[in-house]
Amino acid sequence: MWFLPGDEGTTTAEYAIGTVAAAAFAVALYVLLSGDSVSATLAGLVQKALTVAT
Repeated sequence: MWFLPGDEGTTTAEYAIGTVAAAAFAVALYVLLSGDSVSATLAGLVQKALTVAT
């Protein structure tokens, strides 16, 4: 593989930035979904779906 002068670590840096971004997104998603309002909304949806069928 050919590199421009000074670009030897570019691929590694791109993977590192992508990994950090994915971890930050996972943490944000966890915080959002573990909140009380989301849990209550999901529980309400499941309860409504189960009571409509009967």
